[in-house]
Amino acid sequence: MAEFLARPLVARLATAGPVVRPVWFLWEQEAFWVLTGPWSRLERHLAADPAFALTVDTCDLVTGTVRQVVADGTGEVLPFDTARGRRKLRRYLGPDEASWDARFSMAGDPGDRGVRWARLTPRRLTVRDQSFRPSPAREIPDVRTVEV
Repeated sequence: MAEFLARPLVARLATAGPVVRPVWFLWEQEAFWVLTGPWSRLERHLAADPAFALTVDTCDLVTGTVRQVVADGTGEVLPFDTARGRRKLRRYLGPDEASWDARFSMAGDPGDRGVRWARLTPRRLTVRDQSFRPSPAREIPDVRTVEV
């Protein structure tokens, strides 16, 4: 599980409402760490009801590899820790901070800009390998976004 969660995958986090959002995460100290701040309602949702559900999964139709980690527990918002922020963002954006989008700048103290951590501590983790033997010559259709 630790090896799977060390990959730069996107998780889907659900809080009361219900609200489901895609998030980048860091798995450390038996918790999921997610950035939050003025751009997000996550802090308000966790203050009103700290329960969460989160899933991280992959599905490769070519190889048949399907893996998932599903968690539920409680979350809390904590002050920003720059070292943890760098570890997380390097997973997703690479080691060269100068090339990162300005929204992810570590210049100064991001905490001064309202950046905080949501620590999501699971009370239950379910780890599944639902891999399958793929059909030969499976053609995977293009995925397109359509405005409605």
